[in-house]
Amino acid sequence: MATRTESIHRAIEVLQRLSDLVAERREEIAREAGLTVPQWRLLEEIATEHFMPSLFARRRQVSPAAVSKLVRGLLERNLIRTAIAEEDRRQRNYELTAAGRRTLDGVRATRQRAIDAIWRDLPVSDLNRFARFGETLAERLESMLDGENAAE
Repeated sequence: MATRTESIHRAIEVLQRLSDLVAERREEIAREAGLTVPQWRLLEEIATEHFMPSLFARRRQVSPAAVSKLVRGLLERNLIRTAIAEEDRRQRNYELTAAGRRTLDGVRATRQRAIDAIWRDLPVSDLNRFARFGETLAERLESMLDGENAAE
């Protein structure tokens, strides 16, 4: 029988394995669509019609220059377009082009097929228990990080 410490370490290893596999699958889905993961995230954000580069940069903890580079790349590939906002000429509006919508729809369809293949037949009770445990763990980690950040 495993000790509590051994069980904790095993749980951490499993969590890391899951995290790595999810990241690897996300990269694979993006690559199949000819995108990087950051480009995919940017397309998703622009699709919400509330995209603001500065907020995106802050939320993703990346530099505004990195976001500008992503935007330029998507503009060059004709996946997005931009226009001066009519209500405030200092602002720009961003939207997906038809090619951008097709690309994002394809990524979403691929992602949904992966979700269905992996998650669909798992018992709902297990999914709910996993989600509750994950929420508790995330809250504990966030609380620890908040405490560490407050101490700085």
